This record gives sequence, structure tokens and C-alpha cells, in this order.
Amino acid sequence: MYKKYMILFLLVVFFSCCKQQVKEQEELEPQKNSNVTSFQNRQVTVFTTAENSNKRLHKDAIQSFDKAGQPLETEIAIFVNPNKTFQKFLGIGGAITDASAEVFYQLSDDKQKELLNAYYSDEGINYNIIRTSIHSSDFGLGSHTYIEEGDKELKTFSIEKDRLKRIPMIKRASSLIKEDLVFYASPWSPPAFMKTNNNMLKGGKLLPEYYQTWADYFVKFVKAYEAEGIPVWGVTIQNEPMATQRWESCIYTASEERDFLKNYLGPTFEKKGLADKNIVVWDHNRDLISHRANTIFDDPEAAKYAWGIGFHWYETWTGGDPKYDNLKNINESYPDMNLLFTEGCQEKFDPQQYYRWSNAERYGNSMINDFNSGTVGWTDWNILLNENGGPNHVQNFCFAPIHADTQNDELIYTPSYYYIGHFSKFIHPDALRVSTTSSRSDLESTSFKNVDGSLVTVVMNKTDNEISYNLLVDDEEVRITIPSHAIQSLIY
Repeated sequence: MYKKYMILFLLVVFFSCCKQQVKEQEELEPQKNSNVTSFQNRQVTVFTTAENSNKRLHKDAIQSFDKAGQPLETEIAIFVNPNKTFQKFLGIGGAITDASAEVFYQLSDDKQKELLNAYYSDEGINYNIIRTSIHSSDFGLGSHTYIEEGDKELKTFSIEKDRLKRIPMIKRASSLIKEDLVFYASPWSPPAFMKTNNNMLKGGKLLPEYYQTWADYFVKFVKAYEAEGIPVWGVTIQNEPMATQRWESCIYTASEERDFLKNYLGPTFEKKGLADKNIVVWDHNRDLISHRANTIFDDPEAAKYAWGIGFHWYETWTGGDPKYDNLKNINESYPDMNLLFTEGCQEKFDPQQYYRWSNAERYGNSMINDFNSGTVGWTDWNILLNENGGPNHVQNFCFAPIHADTQNDELIYTPSYYYIGHFSKFIHPDALRVSTTSSRSDLESTSFKNVDGSLVTVVMNKTDNEISYNLLVDDEEVRITIPSHAIQSLIY
């Protein structure tokens, strides 16, 4: 009798558990299905910057997704597939040069705070990358190095000049960065005595007998800056190594840069405890980038020291063709190497053209296509220049996203600042790029998925016409209108 009751009891418990499991499964099933159609009835927030309007990163609208129908060829659509992800996002930022620091300290305390918040805070556009030069570049009051001329043993090495203005500004900027500071440095030229032309300006090459000395110079720079409390993420080997400029410059052929990396800089970093520092090669335009990548990355002994390859946008010899396909080729050929945009600015400064909208659209076009080509990070040139596009000791004046009117203690925000912000403000470090295409060339677009699961789609309209388009994500869509000559960030 006891066994009979025990069997009945166990059967009751078994069927109760089964019923509970079925109930739990039924409760879970709708949640599972909701992930498949996770955007239905969810909102998309639209931020817009548009020409001939007062919209500057303006919170424009909040709309809801609905079930999508079959797209039609007569409509314009942006297609986003969150199931297909690509490179991890490193960040966006700009360079703090001697020129930027000189102008910065001509501003009042209030304007200094305003500038730093504009770039590096949540209220601003959330930069997390800072580039600087190893000693001088053209953007400063003159040429200088960290040693006395002829000091082959680097006994006089000192960054005292940088401590006056540049380092304090870098420290103040980096103290505001909440997400993954990326600080890196680039040389424009070795000291004159180390070069074939005995001049920091006008090209020339690093003499072979100074390869090791120059590698040791890099080490001293990194350790000196880290002693100041500035963590160094990495270095580039040479700014624009194929350009003979009237300012600080130095030429490396592809094989020369490969051998300097392989035999000197890489092993020296390793030997001096700096193996964790990232070394970026090339740091020049997209036109010749494939040859540089092929030469360095096909050599295993050189490639093991390289984090990736950097590039600029000044393709004057190609008729303005930005050569984005070259980036895609490198991304396909060397998927373990990273692509980093290291410099770009609008040249030929004109104080009457602060608000020229095509300057901003150049930024938008480059950033969208660079990211879609596999680029992980994007670094603008000077974050701040004066009302003359300088200072620059060889009169190579340029635009910056923000200029200072030093006579009136005012900041001038150009459209480029806002266009950059449509990426840097909303896309966060470690986000993954998401498959995104447009049905028409009228609209350019890229998307990223942040770590918190939010998606950011940036859409740019360079045409003279307002455009209505459908944003399609999975099986859901939302109808959005973008003004002419505008950029939008869609957050959902």
C-alpha cells in the first residue's frame, strides 16, 4: 500500500513539473519571438544637422518602427542588418598640437572650459582619441626637438617645452574622457643632424647610423609622457613618409620603413618594456597605401610589430578621388591589421569660409566610407586654431572644427564640428559596425551597434533636395525625412 501511494505521489510531482515547464516555455516563447522582431513598436530618435537652418545636432523627432512591407524600387531605403557585424570601433578624436595649445591659452578660463567640454564631455561630442607630435610639426611657432643638436647619446633629452602648454592641455582634455582614452604620437622629422639633408624641413632621410638612436628617442618620448601621467596608446613611425614638405618632413620608402620597424623600433620597444604600445605604419594618403601594406605586412618579422596602418585624405595627385577601395583591399588582404584615419583637415584657410558646408560634407563622406571600408578609428587634425588658421611657422594655414577669435575671446563652431559629432557623440568604443546599405547613391550611411545594444545609423544627404526614406531593420521600418545638405544620427 505504501509503495502504491509513493508511486501516485511521484506521478503527481512529475506531471506538475511538466506542466510548470510547459508554462515557463510558453512565457519564454513570446520573449524569444520578440527578439526576432525586436524593433516593432520601438522608437527611433533622430538628431539632425542641416544647412540653411538652426539645426545643429538637434533632437529632431522620435518615431516608432512598424511592420515593413516589400521595399519598392520607387522608394529610397537604408537597409540595416544587425546580425552581420564587422570591425570593433576604437574611437574618434583630434590632434592637440603646439598650435592648438598656443591658441587655447590665449582664451579666458571660461572659454577654455567651453572648448574642452565641447570636445570631450557628454554635453559635447565625446572625443576619446588624442594625437600629438613628437617634438615639432608645422603647426606651432617654430621647429624644435627634445635634445641639443648633435647629441647622439640623447643625454640632453627633455620634454620641458611641452610642459609649458601642450601637456597641460592634453591632461585637461584626457581628464574629461570617460571611455577608453587613446593617446598616440607621430614624428614629423628626426633632429637635423640625423638626416641626409641636415635639416628638419624639406624632406631628407634618416641616416642609417642613427636608426637605433631614433628608436631610442621614441622610447624616451613614451616614457617621458607616461611619467607625466599620460598613458601612451601608441605611435606612428613617420607622418607622411613620402612627402617632401617645406615644413618638418622625412622620407621613408616602403622597404626603409619596414626595416626600421623590423630591426629597430619594434625590437627596441620590446626590449625596453614597451611591447604593449601599438605601432602604426604609413600615416599618409590612401593612394599609395596598398604598396606600403604589402611591403610591410607580407614580412612576418616586420608585421609582428605592427598594430595596423594609418592614413590621411590629401589625395591631390588622384584628382580628389579618395580611393576608398584601397582601404577595402587592405581590410580583405590583411584582416588582422587595423585601419586608422590619422589626419585630415580642410586646407587653404579663408576666414570668410568658416561656414562653408562642403567642408563638413567632406568629413561626413570620409567618415562614412572609411568606416564602411573597415576603419576602426578616426582622428581629425588640429582641434583648435586661431582666426588666421594657425599659428603655423611656414604659413600652411588650415581650417579646424573650432576656431578661436582671440581678439574677442569667442569660439567659432564650424559645420564640420557638428558633422563629426554625429559619429563621435553616439558611437562608443567597442561598438561593432553593422551591415548597412542604401538603395540610392543620394544617401550615404553607416551603422554601429554599441555595447549596450543600442544601434546608431548615420545618414548623410549631399543633394539639394529633401529626401524621404525608409529605415529597414530586420522586418521593421520607419519613415524619415532628411533635409537637403544634412546629416542625421538615428538612435534605436
